[in-house]
Amino acid sequence: MDVFIAGAGWITPLGAGLDEVWNAIAAGTPAPVRELAGPPGRKPHRAALIPPKLADAVARNPRLRRASNISLFAATAVLAAMRDAGLDPAQPGRCAIVFAVSDGGVIYTRRFYDQVVREGSGSPLLFPETVYNAPASHVAAILGIDGITYTLAGDASAGLAALRLGAELIASGQADHCIVAGAEEADWILGEAYSQWGLASTRGALIADGAAAVVLSRAGRYRLDCVTPGVPFFKQAAASASLSAALDQLPDVRPARIISSANGTFIDRAERLALEPRFPGLPVLRPKLSLGDAFGASALMQVICAMRSLDAAGAALAAVIGLNHQAAAALISIPR
Repeated sequence: MDVFIAGAGWITPLGAGLDEVWNAIAAGTPAPVRELAGPPGRKPHRAALIPPKLADAVARNPRLRRASNISLFAATAVLAAMRDAGLDPAQPGRCAIVFAVSDGGVIYTRRFYDQVVREGSGSPLLFPETVYNAPASHVAAILGIDGITYTLAGDASAGLAALRLGAELIASGQADHCIVAGAEEADWILGEAYSQWGLASTRGALIADGAAAVVLSRAGRYRLDCVTPGVPFFKQAAASASLSAALDQLPDVRPARIISSANGTFIDRAERLALEPRFPGLPVLRPKLSLGDAFGASALMQVICAMRSLDAAGAALAAVIGLNHQAAAALISIPR
């Protein structure tokens, strides 16, 4: 059974409209960067943040009045994707949810454990937002979905793992539609962690807020030709070979464009080594130069960029290398 992408939505530091953000990415416009203040005496970290007003609409939902940013972002992207797909959020039908996340609700997690250290216990109002599946549970409750709901935790490749699982749910007949979403929120503790790992600095990944969602269905303008399983690597030097192994699993189709996951780390070189010999001269778009890296959401942002880059029959490739886990690839096309 063919699986199609019927709709898409996102919320980014550059805006929330599909055309608005895509045009900014295509023009190479960088998102504004702000400093994340840390504890007294600790250095701040830089991040690309979503303007709060972009999530105002969902923040008025009673379910989300105490939710952390990541859940607000997820709900905003999902509702936009459903509108784009022509689905009624009040009547989603046989709809599944698959959510991808890397770091989760770090803002409330830091506040919760800071309270534990200072006072001996943490607030029960904060704790529910510290779990990885909080955004998916909020979205399911808002839409009234009480069926299939998954949360996949991993690095940036988790977005494509979620896309593959969603496609399997559609192809197997377990759902008529599947919302595949990913979201992340930036916080000082995240900047501190990635900085200590040597993955975020003036030359590393720019941490960012962000969420993206696509609606998979049995009909739509864009066809999901293939999503590869993740190919693991255990050393950074092996990342290129893992991406090459993922590319070997794709159909023998030359895409019109590559949507890269390069983010200023070792990933940049690993991608070049895997992609340039296979697709010499092919245009490469690097959306993280504009959006920063929203980790669990970024692969789905690449998928949306692949869709937006196709204005006629043809295919686009989203290539993803995670920072510490695996590589994967997806091929999206407009059927002839």
